[in-house]
Amino acid sequence: MHNKDFYRFLFNINSPSDLRKLPQEALPYVCEEVREFIVDTITQTGGHFGAGLGVVELTVALHFAFNTPKDKIIWDVGHQGYPHKILTGRRDQLHTIRQKGGLSGFLKIDESEYDVFGAGHASTSISAALGVAAARDFQNQGHKVVAVIGDGSMTGGLAFEAMNNCGVQKKDIIVVLNDNNISIDPNVSAISNYFNELFASEAVNKIRGNIWDLAGRFEGIGDRLRKAASRVEGSIKSVMTPGMLFEAFGFNYFGPLNGHNIAKLVKMLRLTKELKGPILLHVMTEKGKGYAPAENDYHKLHAIGKIDKTTGKSLAKNLSLPSAPMYYKVFGDAMVELCKIDDKIVGVSAAMLEGTGLDILDKVMPERVFDVGIAEGHAVTFASGMAIQGMKPVVAIYSTFLQRAYDHIIHDCALQNQHVVFVLDRAGIVGEDGPTHHGVMDIAYLRSIPNMKVAAPKDENEFRNLLYSSLLFYTDGPTAIRIPRGKVFGTATKEFESIKLGSWQRLTYGTDIALLAVGKMVHEAMGAAEILKDYGIEAEVINARFIKPLDSEFLLEILGTHSKLMTIEDGQKMGGFGSAVLEFIAENSIMNKEIYIHGIPDKFIQHGTQEELLSDLQLNARGIADKVNSIVKRELDVVLSS
Repeated sequence: MHNKDFYRFLFNINSPSDLRKLPQEALPYVCEEVREFIVDTITQTGGHFGAGLGVVELTVALHFAFNTPKDKIIWDVGHQGYPHKILTGRRDQLHTIRQKGGLSGFLKIDESEYDVFGAGHASTSISAALGVAAARDFQNQGHKVVAVIGDGSMTGGLAFEAMNNCGVQKKDIIVVLNDNNISIDPNVSAISNYFNELFASEAVNKIRGNIWDLAGRFEGIGDRLRKAASRVEGSIKSVMTPGMLFEAFGFNYFGPLNGHNIAKLVKMLRLTKELKGPILLHVMTEKGKGYAPAENDYHKLHAIGKIDKTTGKSLAKNLSLPSAPMYYKVFGDAMVELCKIDDKIVGVSAAMLEGTGLDILDKVMPERVFDVGIAEGHAVTFASGMAIQGMKPVVAIYSTFLQRAYDHIIHDCALQNQHVVFVLDRAGIVGEDGPTHHGVMDIAYLRSIPNMKVAAPKDENEFRNLLYSSLLFYTDGPTAIRIPRGKVFGTATKEFESIKLGSWQRLTYGTDIALLAVGKMVHEAMGAAEILKDYGIEAEVINARFIKPLDSEFLLEILGTHSKLMTIEDGQKMGGFGSAVLEFIAENSIMNKEIYIHGIPDKFIQHGTQEELLSDLQLNARGIADKVNSIVKRELDVVLSS
């Protein structure tokens, strides 16, 4: 796969200690080889792409300047970590990334001693690094601690909470801000480099300390002299650099630096690691650096499947039949239609316009879209504020990311019974991104909230109608609609239709067992019912599209006609839909029923394709059929091919 004649250095680097044995003059060539290795590998396997290409020089410089793994480097947003994986003994496994049994696409502490802190979500690195630094000092250890934050993570409130606390604790910690949103201006960079090196130099810091001590000896005017000295330094920095915000948090700021100048990076890292207190090093990088298609379209090539290395175009099979649309595209189109119906409807996103489909609305009606950055808690409270004033906000956030806003959902939305509609994309098993991204907690964490309504559509048409109904008819309090990652099942009708709140739907009749399925699992339950016919088992399939409220009347009817029920959900069993059904049975003192809960067990599910993971969990049609067959205790008469 790789032309080893091109790689003069990389295949001899099996750990950062090997990197540090090289002369510094070799580092630009190492960077070139790391970048080429990523392009060679990920264009053939798929994975996160642009962010890793942008931090090649920074990663090489960090491992060259610091004594890792003794020194601790903590990465924010794990998809920056591909170069880090290559340099820390995982080069030859990179082709397995995001595949079942292979490398994680993010940072994972049980994968390598160099992965100090797991990272799949944004804005966590500074908090974690400060904790590591505090533990270091408490235990009288002497290693360095570096947090690398970027790719939009500084818009998250947790990052600012951590920076504020860094200024209070005054631990020796270096925060590297990887800023890849602005192109590097060579003139500004040259001026900044001069002042960075000046302020970081031992001589200037010694002079600064002497002036500070001397000023303190002048009784009465010492404080004024110190303030004047600070203003002089601060004025220079405010003119030449954008660092005053970080200085206000208590950081000593250096930057911005050209993040692709390896010599400057190494020099600054070596200078700053000798300084005391919190340091912020501002590094400017280009997402997709060194690979023209990614530089030209870093949004599209943020994460990729298999692509043509030369053109950057997808190698996915071009089927003759039209493919079903993706759920997020259906959502975006529906929002455009609904915004034309009601001028109070708006969309709210947390830095995921394209990922959630709200970019479609943004292109048509940009005034109806609010992107608040990587700040999920703020997104929810912001939407609740809009709802108080009579607007109808739709908050579109991935299921796993909405976990970060739990208190805001309770305190700012549900407690005040605000009409906010949540669309939870990527609900259920998402596949290759693994446990940090599986949306398997939402049923359990949402259905326990008073005033919250929770729905899961079985297909495209039902999703559109649930969204329509939630905005125009379920106006008393919040509603959450969970949709899976991937393509829809079914075809949309042209007109919206209302769906009665809390109503279920019988899809097939059967007397042996009732299968109560939610969302994507309805499709799998229908497939299982077809397989079970060949086993001589008649299964009744219920589309339990409302998880809260339950269809109590229908559920009582099912319990009256069936002795065996199985609930099927692509969420955690503990506290999930099956638990809701059991609670209902207990509250109504219903006896002599066999109830089976089928869903995600009490563990974190690792990465793999959706198909592989659903098969392992027996949440595909065949797996459900096998479980039902064992419950009904019929012999398998016909062996079907999978």
